[in-house]
Amino acid sequence: MRISTVAVLLGLLALVIASFVSLDLQWAAFLGPEALASMGRFAAGFFPPETAPAFLAKTGWALLETLAMSAVGTALAVVGGLLLALPAAGSGAARAASRLMLNALRSVPELVWAVLLLIMAGLGPLPGTLALALHTSGVLGRLFAESFENAPPAAALALRQRGVGPGRVWLFATLPQTLPQLASYTLYRWENNIRAASVLGVVGAGGLGQMLAYHLGLFQMHETCTVLIAMMLLVALVDALSWSLRRNLTR
Repeated sequence: MRISTVAVLLGLLALVIASFVSLDLQWAAFLGPEALASMGRFAAGFFPPETAPAFLAKTGWALLETLAMSAVGTALAVVGGLLLALPAAGSGAARAASRLMLNALRSVPELVWAVLLLIMAGLGPLPGTLALALHTSGVLGRLFAESFENAPPAAALALRQRGVGPGRVWLFATLPQTLPQLASYTLYRWENNIRAASVLGVVGAGGLGQMLAYHLGLFQMHETCTVLIAMMLLVALVDALSWSLRRNLTR
């Protein structure tokens, strides 16, 4: 192991130790009998979940809205990420400008994007969808660019030696080699966007998150429990679907 690697690992270890020392983590109070009893009483208030047909129908529609927000937001992010990843994997001023744009997009959390877009578009799923698209474009663009840069160069070099242009080299050499990796990144970000879409509803961006904020704010715990169960089912469904697709892609 090189000295630089050892130095980095020791630095990370020192940072972790310093983090534990500097934080006032009151584990005794957190795990004390009173705290556990209070949490138990609070958790018991959620049950039984609300099962009225009208409320279940409303929750089901919000679930579909959350799923649609995440899917459309991720699809838009794939397009935006690819458009920024191509110059970001190149050289010169275009590389620097696109890298700066990618950093800016992913540095702003989805929740902040949603608040800014709510001012422009009002309440509803549109600002939440666009917030997911903007933030995820920055994340996917960076991952896509690194995939293009790390692609095996032999096929692209062979096409360039035959006089093939850069666009066709990317289309017929780089893209086929990196497509499984790009699809895996996209599916993983879709999983994350399901969770993010649920959180964005808290600021009025539609879906299950908006229902959660409303009923929890009114201390309607049975309704809140139903919404939480719907969130967990949606995340589990998308996780299973994404795992199955990634497994098929890597075969």
